[in-house]
Amino acid sequence: MTQQPPPQSPQPPAGAPEPPESAPQPPEAASGHEDASQQTAPLWYEQTQTLAQPQFPAYSPVVPQTPTESHPAALTQPGAKPAQSAKPRRLAEAAAIALVAAVLASAGTYAVTRTDVAAAPATPARVSSTTSASPVVQANASAPNWSVTAGAVSPSVVAITVTSSQGGGQGSGVIFDTKGHILTNNHVVAAGGAGSKLTVTLNDKRTYDATIVGTDPSTDLAVIKLTNAPDDLRAIALGDANAIKVGDQVMAVGNPLGLAGTVTTGIVSALNRPVTTSDQQQQQQQGDPTQQQQQTGGEPVVTNAIQTSAAINPGNSGGALVNANGQLIGINSAIASLGSSGGSSSQSGNIGIGFAIPVNEARSIADQLITSGKATHPYLGVSSKDGVVAFGSAKRAAAVLTNVVSGTPADKAGLQANDAIIAVDGNSIDGSLSLVAQVRERSVGDKVTITVLRDGKSKDIDVTLTAKPASTP
Repeated sequence: MTQQPPPQSPQPPAGAPEPPESAPQPPEAASGHEDASQQTAPLWYEQTQTLAQPQFPAYSPVVPQTPTESHPAALTQPGAKPAQSAKPRRLAEAAAIALVAAVLASAGTYAVTRTDVAAAPATPARVSSTTSASPVVQANASAPNWSVTAGAVSPSVVAITVTSSQGGGQGSGVIFDTKGHILTNNHVVAAGGAGSKLTVTLNDKRTYDATIVGTDPSTDLAVIKLTNAPDDLRAIALGDANAIKVGDQVMAVGNPLGLAGTVTTGIVSALNRPVTTSDQQQQQQQGDPTQQQQQTGGEPVVTNAIQTSAAINPGNSGGALVNANGQLIGINSAIASLGSSGGSSSQSGNIGIGFAIPVNEARSIADQLITSGKATHPYLGVSSKDGVVAFGSAKRAAAVLTNVVSGTPADKAGLQANDAIIAVDGNSIDGSLSLVAQVRERSVGDKVTITVLRDGKSKDIDVTLTAKPASTP
């Protein structure tokens, strides 16, 4: 989301609100469940104003995480191919680059962390029952006609403006249905703080006021609704994030830096990329913001993200990541930028590493927010830490359970303390953060197969996820 000047006033603007910061966390989580992740590694941080050039080398070792869990066009293209099976990644403690990142909002800056930089494995496809028909059928899958894709998708992507006494900002959103519901990031609508005003500009430049239907800070998603919505809205076609694979060509559509209707293309760089975002307190006057981390409360966002090379920048938050057939596969929410050292702030903007919330998760949360104004989340009932365990004649990284809460799905399924989780539904797990991301991506009632190493032997355990208890932090 990009910064906008405050409404005209005889007094100078107060400046963008300072995003909260994240503090280092204890070596183990104490809450005893997968969704109370309160810990972050070195932050990928972005400022959207007064950015200095990075100092090199801009790298530092990554501290291990220990969170707990949790239109039609005349072209043709074959259907989506199933994703590849998961493969173990290199150990999390291997030399890793500490990148700096940003959720794409200037009035509400977020930080993104990752325990390593190894490419995430492709995953077995899970069938989606709510995939929309493709608005575009490409004739040549290896050389998509992006002009046709852009023409089909752009009418379904909007620019969102937030105004408040603090100045507000701009972001993006997608038209979720023809009733006027817009899906976007929570940090976009929260950028202006209490009492802010939301306006939405369609691709044809018509502008409407909007109100918040519901927000879900733990997934960084929100739904707003147009006031007096027109009857000619074009809802975006929903795809299936489980059908994509690394190397697939994609397009990002949004409102970067206030340039509404911008489209960029790239590829899917990685899948199942566990990233976490948390509110950060921006300290522009004191040099490197990564040295001023302070957790201010609230549950960090943990996303099993799609990583893409498509150029996205501040203001793309809440916009669309689509496949060549014009189907939504993700909600753009964060970018990485080069880290900094020596007292200079990070370099903001696209460097070819962006992250999107998978559409399957976004669709589930949006449906719940529209129906009830709030969302429930899946619950496993464990605490975990990063660990390295014996794996045959080798070793591998895993999420080692430190506690299994009595009466929870994990307990009922037979998970035990000291079990080393190495996969969920065949998706490789290399630490606590990836376990949290895998659980949070799923829905209440989902049955998952958890692969553990116990006493040197591999064991598959089926667990049915329940709703996270309201009293659970």
